[in-house]
Order: sequence, then C-alpha cells, then structure tokens
Amino acid sequence: MENMQPVAQTPLEIAGVMGNMSNFKGEFNLNKSGFDPKMPGHSSDHSMILRQQPRTAKDVGAGIGLPKEVRHEMALMLDDHQCALTVALHQYNKHHWLTEGAESFLSLHHLLDEHIDKTQKHIDMVGERVARLGMVPTAHPVTQHELSYIKHEVEGRYTMRDFIRNDLEHELKIQEMMRKQIARAHELQDYGTVQVLEEVLLDREDLGYHLYSVLEDDTLVRGMKHLLNTQYDRAGDRPMPPNTKLQ
Repeated sequence: MENMQPVAQTPLEIAGVMGNMSNFKGEFNLNKSGFDPKMPGHSSDHSMILRQQPRTAKDVGAGIGLPKEVRHEMALMLDDHQCALTVALHQYNKHHWLTEGAESFLSLHHLLDEHIDKTQKHIDMVGERVARLGMVPTAHPVTQHELSYIKHEVEGRYTMRDFIRNDLEHELKIQEMMRKQIARAHELQDYGTVQVLEEVLLDREDLGYHLYSVLEDDTLVRGMKHLLNTQYDRAGDRPMPPNTKLQ
C-alpha cells in the first residue's frame, strides 16, 4: 500500500504517564492507625467526648462477621482509596473550572462533569464500606492528601493536555491500587469489599479510557488547520506526499 504512512508516534502525554507509572510505589498506609501528633487534623483544642480514634477498628459491634484484624486491614486500604478519590475529585474540579479552547470548553467541560459525579459517588461507596467495617473514615482534607497515594498537581493554570494527562495518571494509579486490594480481599474472604471495589474499578477504567481517548494523536482541530494552511501538520507533524489520496 504505497499511500500508507508510518503509524503516528504515541503522544508525549501518554508516554509521560506510563513513565511515571513505572516509578509508582503503590503502597498502602497500613501502619498509620490511631492518633498521630505529626498527622494534620489529629490534634485539637476543642473539648469533645472521644468515642474512637481515627483509622482504628471496633473490637465488636461492626455487624460484619469478619475478624477484627481482617476488618481493620481492609478498612485501612479502603480509607486510602477514599483519600485518593477525594484528591482526584479536587483536581477534576479545578480542571472543570478552567476548561478552554475549541475542543475543550464544551466537550471537556461536560466530560469532566461526568468524572466529578462518578468520583463523588465512589467516595461515598468506599467511605460507607470503611464505616461498615467498623473504622472511622478520614475526613480532614489535609490528612486525606497526606494519606493519599496520589498527589494533587501544583497550583496554577497549565494546558488542557497537561490537565488531562495528570488526571489519566491518577486514574491508572487508582486502578492499580484497587486491583491490589481486590486480590487481597479474596484471600481474606472479604467478599463485600470485593463487590464494592469491583464496581468502582469498572467505572474508573471507563473514566481512564475517556481520558486516554482525549489524549490520542488524532484531532479535528489539527486536521482542519492542515486543510487550511497546508503545513502538513497532521498525525504528529510528519510530512505527507502531495499526491497522497489521504489529503
């Protein structure tokens, strides 16, 4: 096929995401339980009646027939997911507010609306499961970021492709960590947690697919620009022969 051109290279944004994924440690905070004076949100001057320390599990009364140590381990992992999803939600909100450009202002604005709604739903699902296992879910925003295995991007306005690339990296990390806990939950016979996380994971994979597709190489804006100025800037700026039937 003489008119076929070389396959376009993987966009730099996607390559960058995969590079950062290879450096992702992906560890849960299983040793962070109870009050920690160094942890944000773990000290107060208010006089309140304490019923349970943060990230600890009830000895009895959770209403779920799993040993305390199993409930505690599963709840700690789930709480890390809840913290990570909250960080992802904050970043999605920022990107939703700052959408701009021909392909972004309407289409990405609505796409990020869906991501925000799904993330809010997932935070509730995971937080509810933490409580059902007898543990106190982390709610202090600074503590959530401290415990989260993903971190919010630096403040400021960047390109829409930078924003979406950062969101995709978050989604891939969340997926990886949820798969780890699903495997562990099967070992511990915590099938309730398996069911919750499998439902959330399927949705997160769908959201990641949306972001990946937005970052793909083909774009209507670049295609139209090529037709108007004939600068051969389609598909990664590779040269196109003037006699090709693709133009």
